[in-house]
Amino acid sequence: MRINKFIAAYSEHSRRKADELIQKGLVFLNGKQVTIMGVDVDPTQDVVKVDGQTISVKSEKIYLALYKPKGYITTRKDEKNRPTVMELLPQIANLKPVGRLDENSEGLLLVSNDGEFINHFTHPKFEREKEYVAKVKGLLLASERKMVEDGMMLEGKKTHPANIEIIEQSEEETFIKIIIHEGRNRQIRKMFDSLNHPVKYLKRIRIGNITLGVLQKGAFRPLTKQEINVH
Repeated sequence: MRINKFIAAYSEHSRRKADELIQKGLVFLNGKQVTIMGVDVDPTQDVVKVDGQTISVKSEKIYLALYKPKGYITTRKDEKNRPTVMELLPQIANLKPVGRLDENSEGLLLVSNDGEFINHFTHPKFEREKEYVAKVKGLLLASERKMVEDGMMLEGKKTHPANIEIIEQSEEETFIKIIIHEGRNRQIRKMFDSLNHPVKYLKRIRIGNITLGVLQKGAFRPLTKQEINVH
């Protein structure tokens, strides 16, 4: 296992932060300063210290599905002291949100302390389907629906094809179900903003094979073995 991957899997640091710590000379492997990014680690034998702290590999792997309510920030800590999703969860070492769900959106958010699991749900190459229900302002035209489904230019890059199902619509608003395969920041909101149909309500109901189900707002549940074994 590469050392940055090891640090991300068994500590609060991300892979990017691990690389920064290595560059600063704060990472030691079996007592020797690590200077090369690609160093391999044997979790069963090697001792890794980060900024003076030994990383333990004995922590139990945790996999949770949380119903994030609107108004919560998807982060471990917030500089503005806004409520974070971590306040809804048990205090377990190295527990991290898997991906993001913006403050004004609600629905399914995965949480884990398993770096490999997190990577499989956040890295673009795995293209996990994400399904949402949304209400957008105004009547969504067939031509506008096709633009979203075919892929559209957004911030200089074309979005991947999406799938839209119209549930109900009127001149005031359109209620849809939408499936995307990317995880760009506020992607759905930005796509519909560009069509002059701002999103009024957004709820994520599925990520890959994991569904929100009957979870109540603010509640969480452990994932099943079938949901965890995705790779």
